[in-house]
Amino acid sequence: MSDTGNLSAKQLIERGICAWERADYEAALELFQSVLEQHPGFADVHNKAGLCLAMLGDPEAALEEFDKALAISDTYAEAHLNRAIVLQGLGHFEEARKHLKKADELDHWESEEFPSDVGHKIAIAHAKLGDLYLLADHAEEAAEEYRKALAVRTRFLDIRSKYAEALIGMGRWKDAQEQLETILENNPGFTSARLRLGLALHRQGEDEQAREEWERCVEDDPRDMRAKAYLASLGEG
Repeated sequence: MSDTGNLSAKQLIERGICAWERADYEAALELFQSVLEQHPGFADVHNKAGLCLAMLGDPEAALEEFDKALAISDTYAEAHLNRAIVLQGLGHFEEARKHLKKADELDHWESEEFPSDVGHKIAIAHAKLGDLYLLADHAEEAAEEYRKALAVRTRFLDIRSKYAEALIGMGRWKDAQEQLETILENNPGFTSARLRLGLALHRQGEDEQAREEWERCVEDDPRDMRAKAYLASLGEG
């Protein structure tokens, strides 16, 4: 890297951001560290350095940088979020959940409608944690994370579909039905949601309604063997 001794902190940060955007994380980290040598109280730069370290495969060092950012400003929602994401990767789910909750609270404090990019990231982080719980056959914990994600981003239909899947895993068929119907109200072509809706109805003894949903799936895609198999399980109407 060329000599940066004559550059201001602002210029170094701008160069660091440019390096980050072109995925040159080593160069970005070096620039951010140069800033921190002179300005150790810049919480946002500690956060950026942590992100670089995470991308370079050093999660422990990344956590240290996020901790420094939070020591300076405990209301830094993005640092809480980034710490949670790294903790998830290390398998520290409970600690990750605490930081996600804090990020939720802080972003909600800024705006009840979660308009910020942080809100978007929070929803995705909760959903990813839910995916891990679902993979580990912990449907209840997964459902709770998906519920939190939807509290931030109500219109994310893919997350709502996963929420319904977790509810099905818990045997909460009526609750799953409500979520799936919400999805289909917004996107009638969401085939996997319609398939699951048919299943939820069937498990509640509503076979004719289930048949209607699965027939709609076949109508939309005659090659859909899953819907045909479900219909076959009902026998002749």
